[in-house]
Amino acid sequence: MDIGVWVSLFAYFALMIAIGVYAMRKSTSTSEDYMLGGRTLSPKVAALSAGASDMSGWLLLGLPGAMFVSGLGSAWIGIGLFVGALFNWILVAPRLREQTVHYGNAITIPAFLANRFPTRALSLRTVSAIVIVIFFAVYTASGLVAGGKLFESAFAGVINIGGMSDYAVGVVITLGVVLAYTVVGGFLAVSMTDFVQGCIMMLALVIMPAVVLFGEGGGGFTQASQTLNEVDPTLLSWTEGLTFIGWLSAVTWGLGYFGQPHIIVRFMAIRTLKDVPIARNIGMSWMAISLIGAVSLGIFGRAYAVRNGMEVQDPETIFIILAELLFHPLITGFLYAALLAAVMSTISSQLLVSSSSLTADFYRLFLRKEATDKECVAVGRVSVVLVGLIAAVIASDPNSQVLGLVSNAWAGFGAAFGPLIILSLMWSRTNGAGAIAGMVVGAATVMIWIALGWNGSFMGRPGVYEIIPGFIASFIAILAVGSMTADAGEYQHIER
Repeated sequence: MDIGVWVSLFAYFALMIAIGVYAMRKSTSTSEDYMLGGRTLSPKVAALSAGASDMSGWLLLGLPGAMFVSGLGSAWIGIGLFVGALFNWILVAPRLREQTVHYGNAITIPAFLANRFPTRALSLRTVSAIVIVIFFAVYTASGLVAGGKLFESAFAGVINIGGMSDYAVGVVITLGVVLAYTVVGGFLAVSMTDFVQGCIMMLALVIMPAVVLFGEGGGGFTQASQTLNEVDPTLLSWTEGLTFIGWLSAVTWGLGYFGQPHIIVRFMAIRTLKDVPIARNIGMSWMAISLIGAVSLGIFGRAYAVRNGMEVQDPETIFIILAELLFHPLITGFLYAALLAAVMSTISSQLLVSSSSLTADFYRLFLRKEATDKECVAVGRVSVVLVGLIAAVIASDPNSQVLGLVSNAWAGFGAAFGPLIILSLMWSRTNGAGAIAGMVVGAATVMIWIALGWNGSFMGRPGVYEIIPGFIASFIAILAVGSMTADAGEYQHIER
């Protein structure tokens, strides 16, 4: 491995840890500081932090890998995500920023739900915290799998730690660096590193497809299209070979946005309500560029591999393979850093949200109601480490697929929290009983659907993505239970 790669990677790691130290000095004195950055995020930091924590290694590994195998039909996932993110910024962001302050200055999603529905506060905080920790353990594991794949593909045999496999070394190093700056700097460190990581990711997704397409051996659009047509004409079709269920399963990924705690918590932390539209415009522009880059990388990476006789055993590693093959070592190191940035930005956000729930919704609620802010910050740091270790155990299987783990966790959150967040912000008749029913039914439906394998095959037909039945079932449960029950004092005015 060329020293230039290591120079770029060490520079990246040093920058992340330096940001963590800066954030520790600036904003970790209270629980609100450590868990929500004191609600001081500027529009650009909030926007890129939401985007970077959202996309993860899926953007540079999972989506290009799906495009490499299936062609443009897989791009419907990206389109669904873009539309979902846009509506999330329009419908949820301003209301959540305003109402989390209005209802008791809540600093976590479970706390907001408890304040919004006070007669069921304890049950809501407990159930929502359990859902958050369970699904985030799986979601965080997907990021560690991506880190493991990077080291397994790019640094085979280079790092030897106690006889560990290259994959295991990648998991350990990825988790170690993330823990370093997250434990030290809290939410502000996570958000600031997300901003830097978001910029690195977008730049990589502009550079890589351009070089693959127009660099030596690329051949440009015409040659790439001819090559793909020769391999399989359906690769360049948006619809050919795509069933309605397949299309619906792809575009409904966008439903998940309304219930992702690590994304919507950024809305709560934006500096002021008037900053939300600015953040939305920045965030959606970043997302459009990044998604187009990821789609282009996958589809044109397939053409490049065919034209140059490359054998790609794992399609999800096409970014890693091309980074090493096409660029100077310093640039290769930068591109590896971009992949790590995608992975780490999401892992750190997920660890912090899990930690916040364990601290505010378990420790302070059940064990130490009189705990000081300083004590809660300390417990939060320990919780970050514990959830990270659990995720590392889940990620220990080197055969795990990034896209598969992400899709399961994404659906779990989307179904458990999505309908509830929307209705709690926009429908004044939502009550505590309905909120609990919606969370439980949504999460249970997703887990049962996965356990029965109906996301792979359903009644002899192609599988249905688990977020669809989970989201619908949760929505119906909230409306039905809310209509049949009445919690006194919970029908409060919803400010818009």
